[in-house]
Amino acid sequence: MKFQAEWIQAADMGDICPVFKKCWKQEKKVQQAFLYLTALGVYEAKLNGKRVSQYVLAPGWTAYQKRLQYQKYDITEMLDKDNELRVTLGKGWFRSPMPGWEESKDKERRKSQPGGIIGKIQILYEDGSKENIFTDVDWEYGESPVRFSEIYDGEVYDALFETTEWKQVQKLEWPKEILIPQEGEEIRETERVMAKRVFMTPAGETVVDFGQEVTGYVQFTVEAGEGDQVRILHGEVLDTDGNFYNENYRSAKAEICYMCKNGKQTWHPRLTFFGFRYLKLEEFPGDAKPEQFTAVVVCSDIRRTGHILSSDPKLNQLFSNIFWGQKGNFLDVPTDCPQRDERLGWTGDAQVFIKAASYNYDVEKFFGKWLHDLAADQRENGAVGQVIPDYMPENNPSAAWGDAAVICPWQMYLTYGNKQILEEQFESMKKWVDYITDTTETPYLWTDGEHFGDWLGLDAPVGSYKGSSREEFIASAFYAYSTELVVKAGHVIGEDVSEYEKLYEKIVKEFRKAYPVYQTQTEHVLAIQFGLSESPRETADTLAAMVMEDGCQIRTGFVGTPYILHALSDYGHADVAYSLLLREEFPSWLYSVNKGATTIWEHWDGVMENGEFWSTDMNSFNHYAYGAVADWVYETAAGIRIMEEYPGFERVKVSPHPDRRLGWLEASIDTRHGKVSSRWTQEEDGVKHEIETEVPAHIVIGGQEWDVEPGRYTFWGRHEE
Repeated sequence: MKFQAEWIQAADMGDICPVFKKCWKQEKKVQQAFLYLTALGVYEAKLNGKRVSQYVLAPGWTAYQKRLQYQKYDITEMLDKDNELRVTLGKGWFRSPMPGWEESKDKERRKSQPGGIIGKIQILYEDGSKENIFTDVDWEYGESPVRFSEIYDGEVYDALFETTEWKQVQKLEWPKEILIPQEGEEIRETERVMAKRVFMTPAGETVVDFGQEVTGYVQFTVEAGEGDQVRILHGEVLDTDGNFYNENYRSAKAEICYMCKNGKQTWHPRLTFFGFRYLKLEEFPGDAKPEQFTAVVVCSDIRRTGHILSSDPKLNQLFSNIFWGQKGNFLDVPTDCPQRDERLGWTGDAQVFIKAASYNYDVEKFFGKWLHDLAADQRENGAVGQVIPDYMPENNPSAAWGDAAVICPWQMYLTYGNKQILEEQFESMKKWVDYITDTTETPYLWTDGEHFGDWLGLDAPVGSYKGSSREEFIASAFYAYSTELVVKAGHVIGEDVSEYEKLYEKIVKEFRKAYPVYQTQTEHVLAIQFGLSESPRETADTLAAMVMEDGCQIRTGFVGTPYILHALSDYGHADVAYSLLLREEFPSWLYSVNKGATTIWEHWDGVMENGEFWSTDMNSFNHYAYGAVADWVYETAAGIRIMEEYPGFERVKVSPHPDRRLGWLEASIDTRHGKVSSRWTQEEDGVKHEIETEVPAHIVIGGQEWDVEPGRYTFWGRHEE
């Protein structure tokens, strides 16, 4: 965007969202015209009364102080002789009070920032002449019908309000050097879910149920009189008595308020979003019916690439929950949850789920943009914040969270085979490892700092969220793993990593000396998965025995859960891994399915066995991290694996692991080089394997191996006992 444009702002109007206006006449025939636009906040732009794009919540969320995306819209067909552009501006992620539970100087700074827009209209006429219309002090602003809009609390809209008083905008002093072209995926309305029912709760509340938790907003149609009001609250679950419940949203009001005009009208919010399955109709004219309500799903416009299905309906519901959880939390930033006063880009959640995420959907562009923000917000000493964009800069970094700086680029390279992500992030990757090296108290181990440990581990002592795994064990294990990945990345892009190779050898040596005994499930898992155990098969045997001694229960948290099934199955315990996957009692993946979950829960027992809630403080019912189990289903159950020497699935290994407790299972991944599908079916005389691949494949079934070219193949294997 040419810098002749100026940042412009409205005078302070409190909570009311300003609308900016520019009018011009078109005397000559237009060959092509573009609008370039961005904002400090989120905007909706309309030209001659029509939206300029399907992009919602533009310009998205980046590390705003250093990187702000602008959008380019083709408006050629929208122009008329007399033209009017209106841009309504909301607080969005830029000025909303995020996070809701924590007060800080940085939060106060962000809340007090001015909102504004900058842009230009570029017109090429058929006679070859050009014209540019820039944002400047000739633009006007007024109050919009959006009387309030904010990320956590919702939106207030007055359909009776008309903007009649226009004033001259003010110039806003704000950097232009931060402007970058649109880099991430656009945020779109991707699908619609119709309401399943409207019912009265035991408490006498009128509640709408969509049957599926979604992220986005509700669109409703109502027949009303002038001055009537619609007021709606959002919620994820019902309480044990069947009443509306959203105490777990904490301070987020998650409310919309619509002042009606006369007659039939349809409306939905435009400058905010919610996570919800249920609506409580606090005020609604007439008798509400299901056909009046549609949940509009809003997320980054990512293309689905993975499919998983089995003979078990409950397992299929789990798979559905994983995909819905990803859609609900991949709204420009990989967030932890979409509903409460949080919705932040937690680095730990992102790194544990990124493999599954990259199989489920094409997220190369999505994560590329987010990782650029991570590098931009990385602190001078190399530390990486707990969330990206870093809205908690006063907080200390944590092992397994900051390691997203290394783990995420490496997985993007493996899944998509594009070295560019490693080249772009390599300095950031090294800076993270260097930060640990420079700040640890014990050379070659990470033995100080504040960490989340094995967050929400089920072996946590009373009163703790962190699990019983030693924090310094986890920190040192990830120190080793990230250093190893820096070495691997360096080899791929031709960088000298000899110092990191030496560092890695010393870390492994010191780790084995400091931790000869593993105490918890997670400690065993990390020692196996990160190559730190000198006897991984024995460690896996011990892990399997621990799981069975615990009643075939998983005891891991955010750190151990993504890897535990891999650690078991890679060393001969696929049967135990399947037992954990198929377990229905608490704790298990299917426990929440039996409790009616339609997305992945933050806690294994977000709703406890007695129907009560785990807590109101931290109990999200749309939290994708434990959905990382999907990558085990792709890689081990169905057997579709990346070969590291052939990144991007240029060549694939297919080595399925059937289990007699399932009649059949199938999975497919649409890779950069073609689609790979694997299906196995239990037959009377053995297991039938049907493999279809559009890339060369190395197939391993029942101890036999084949190298095959693209095609469709059928193999038979023995029943697995």
